Amino acid sequence: MSLDPRQAPPADRPSEPSPAHRAAKLGLVLALVSAVAFGGSGTAAKPLIETGLSPTHTVWLRVAGAALVLLPVAWKHRDAVRRRPGLLLGFGLLAVAGVQACYFAAISRIPVGVALLIEYLGPPLLLGYVRLVQRRPVSRRAAAGAGVAVAGLACVVEVWHGLSFDALGVLFALGAACCQVGYFVLADAGREGDRPVDPLAVSAYGLLIGAILLTAFTRPWDADWSLLTRSVTMNGHQLPALVPALWMILVATVLAYLTGVASVQYLSPPVAGVVANLEAVVATVLAWILLGEHLGTPQLIGGTLVLAGAFAAQTASTAKH
Repeated sequence: MSLDPRQAPPADRPSEPSPAHRAAKLGLVLALVSAVAFGGSGTAAKPLIETGLSPTHTVWLRVAGAALVLLPVAWKHRDAVRRRPGLLLGFGLLAVAGVQACYFAAISRIPVGVALLIEYLGPPLLLGYVRLVQRRPVSRRAAAGAGVAVAGLACVVEVWHGLSFDALGVLFALGAACCQVGYFVLADAGREGDRPVDPLAVSAYGLLIGAILLTAFTRPWDADWSLLTRSVTMNGHQLPALVPALWMILVATVLAYLTGVASVQYLSPPVAGVVANLEAVVATVLAWILLGEHLGTPQLIGGTLVLAGAFAAQTASTAKH
């Protein structure tokens, strides 16, 4: 007797990814987009600085412009101010104003590459915070990935060319690293508890608060903003100064913060922090393409190490709440 085809056993099908797996993949994509977007900030800012805009006024333009773009988002999520005021204030103080102010203070006293390396000690510091303060276990692979990524960054910035450190400059750079830890910890805190905050609200209010704090620090009314009506040079080509300025605001700040904060909703802070190390690699590649700053063998080796470290951390079973 033949079997009814409708009663035949179903053919073997590949198992579909679990919701947790899909969320991790989405988080990784968001983190990579954020790293790429953040990585373009220096390439966009450098022509503006070379034209005559000071570094502090450039960073104010970046943060204030992004805050202005996200004002409608802040208005839509205005209830977040009532529910989690401390979280939003902390994010604006540490993740926006603190990182930017400390980093620019550092590069005024020590080499840019050295300051960048010290700032990106943030992921190992973040792992230490998770392990020692939050008392949460961290896998060996995640810790090893952070170490490999930092070693790669040492090659990317060629730290051996700048070993004459100013003590105060080093302290400022370490301050930027600590503020970077605050970025990931506070972004993660926004999704927890009985009063979670939308990542869009965290980004919008963080940039708004950061802009207010930076206004007092940078005194933007002293800047010559007519420089934005002139042309800048990028790798021998002339273009309007507004082009890199808008890129810095819309891509390297608005898109970077939105995707970065959202990624922590799907990845653990340590994993998101290590993936963020790709920013240094992206910044180096973009500077090579757009500014004519060529890559050498140490940068290529370092970039490979950063990628390997980020991958190792992302695939690690880092414990979550």
